[in-house]
Amino acid sequence: MAATVSLNCTETHHTLTIAPSPTGLSGQIQVPGDKSISHRALMLGAIAQGETQIQGLLLGEDPQSTANCFRAMGATISELNSERVTVQGIGLGQLQEPANILEAGNSGTTMRLMLGLLASQPQRFFTVTGDASLRSRPMSRVIHPLQQMGAQIWSRTGGYAPLAVQGQFLKPIHFHSPIASAQVKSCILLAGLLTEGATTVTEPSLSRDHSERMLRAFGANLTVDPETCSVTVIGGASLFGQSVIVPGDISSAAFWLVAASLVPGSDLLIQNVGVNPTRTGVLDVLTAMEADITWENQREVAGEPVADLRVRSSVLKACTISGEALIPRLIDEIPILAVAASLAQGTTVIRNAAELRVKESDRLAVMATQLTKMGANVTERPDGLEIIGGTALIGAEVDSDTDHRIAMSLAIAALVAQGITTIHRAEAAAVSYPTFVNTLQQVCGNL
Repeated sequence: MAATVSLNCTETHHTLTIAPSPTGLSGQIQVPGDKSISHRALMLGAIAQGETQIQGLLLGEDPQSTANCFRAMGATISELNSERVTVQGIGLGQLQEPANILEAGNSGTTMRLMLGLLASQPQRFFTVTGDASLRSRPMSRVIHPLQQMGAQIWSRTGGYAPLAVQGQFLKPIHFHSPIASAQVKSCILLAGLLTEGATTVTEPSLSRDHSERMLRAFGANLTVDPETCSVTVIGGASLFGQSVIVPGDISSAAFWLVAASLVPGSDLLIQNVGVNPTRTGVLDVLTAMEADITWENQREVAGEPVADLRVRSSVLKACTISGEALIPRLIDEIPILAVAASLAQGTTVIRNAAELRVKESDRLAVMATQLTKMGANVTERPDGLEIIGGTALIGAEVDSDTDHRIAMSLAIAALVAQGITTIHRAEAAAVSYPTFVNTLQQVCGNL
C-alpha cells in the first residue's frame, strides 16, 4: 500500500495521521460535484419558475449553506443527502423576506452571489452573516458595485459581515472590475436580472464562466464579448427550471493529479472531471511541469466540457505561475501546486496571487508556514511564493487553519514526506470534499 491513513475524531476536531510507503497510487476514482456549479444550480433553480433537477450536486457544507438560505426565502429544496436534488423555484423577484438571519456558514460564494439577488428584491429586508472566517473576508468588492446600482447595504467597518440589505429597484451599470473575479461578476449579473436595461461587467481577463453558461440555459438574455472580456445581461427575462448535471470538480481533482504525479509508481484515473477552459489552469501548469496527464473520453455534459484524466507518476520540473490570464483560472489550486513545487526540480515562482490572502485563510502565509514545518524551502512574497524544490519533505505536526484546501494539500504533502505527518483540524476538508479521507484511503489501498 502507498500509505497508512488514519483519522482520529473528537467532538470538535479531526486529526488525520499519514505514514507513507513507496507503493504508487492506483485505481479509478470520481471526485465530488463542482462546488461553483452546485451553488449556481441551487440559486438559479430557486429563482426560476418550475422545477429544477440537479444530478451530481456537491454534498458539502458550502452548498448546504446555499440551500438553507434559499429555503428560508421560500424555495422548496429537497434534502442534500443524495446527489440528485430537486428545487421548486418561486420565480425571479419573488424571494420572501426571511424571518431570521441568513447564515452563509463558511461560504464566500453563497454570500457574495446571494447579495446580488437580495439587493434587487424591492421592499424586502435581509440580514446575512457567516462563521468567523467568512466574517473576516472582504465584501466591499461586491457591495460597492451594487451600491452604484442603487443598492442599500450596511456592513461592519471595512465591508465585513454581518450585512443588512434593504432591497431596491436597481439601475443597470457598466462595471469595470479591477480584478478578474467570477464571484464579483456573478453577483452583478444576478442583480442585473431585475433591472430595466443592460448590465455589463468588464474584467481584466475573463474569469470562470459557469454563471454565464447556466444563466443562458435557464433563459436569461446574456451575451459575452471575449475580445473586451465583457458580459452583458438584459434585465426582465424569465428563468425556467432546468435539468442540471454537475461534473466533477477540477479543484478537487487537482489533489489527486498532484498526488499521483509525486508518488512513484502511480497510475490513477479520475473520471468525469469538468474541464471548462476557464478552470483548467492547473492542467496547464502541471503540463508545463512535465506531469504525465492524458485526457480520455472527452465529451460535453449539460453545456460543460468533461473528460476522464489519467495521471501517472513523473519527475516534475519547476515553472513560473503568474499573469492575469492564468491566475484566475487556478486561484483555488495554488495551495496544492505549492506542494508540487516543493518536490519539483528547480525554483518555482508564484506571482499575482495576493487574492489568496483573503480566502478562508491567508493561504500564502499558511502554506508557507506549514510546508516549512515539513522541510520545504518556501519564501513568502507579498503576492505569491518562491519555492526551491528538490528537498525531501519530512513528517511533521501541521494545521489546516480551518481551511479545506490547506487541509487536503497538506495530506498530499504527507504522502511523499519521510515519516509520519499529523494534520490537525482536518475536518475542514468537508467544506468542499466530504469523502476526501475515504478517497485517500482508497487510492492508498487502505480500503
